[in-house]
Amino acid sequence: QVQLVESGGGLVQPGGSLRLSCVASGSIFSAHAMGWYRQAPGKQRELVGVIRRGGRTDYADSVKGRFTISRNNAKNTVSLQMNSLKPEDTAVYYCNADNEAPIASMRQNYWGQGTQVTVSS
Repeated sequence: QVQLVESGGGLVQPGGSLRLSCVASGSIFSAHAMGWYRQAPGKQRELVGVIRRGGRTDYADSVKGRFTISRNNAKNTVSLQMNSLKPEDTAVYYCNADNEAPIASMRQNYWGQGTQVTVSS
């Protein structure tokens, strides 16, 4: 079992920066791919970025070059550095842990409670 707690959300002006953090407790953090997702009002939850166990990262096209995801396995934390924020980045941001097991019965997927990010002047 993995428990995830996000922090760092808030209100920021367009062009500003925020850093989100997610602390994981429970099972082996390093065995999971860690991702950030977001959900804006009236829209589906979407992937923002993911960092896999080996350190490889993938990002949504909309945030490439602006957002950076990183992880610290020793501290069981994953962070999302968000720069050059835009109003369309406004959403609830969720931390996710996924062991990416190929067999469905062995798949483990966990979510945090979410943190609000609002980009507005």
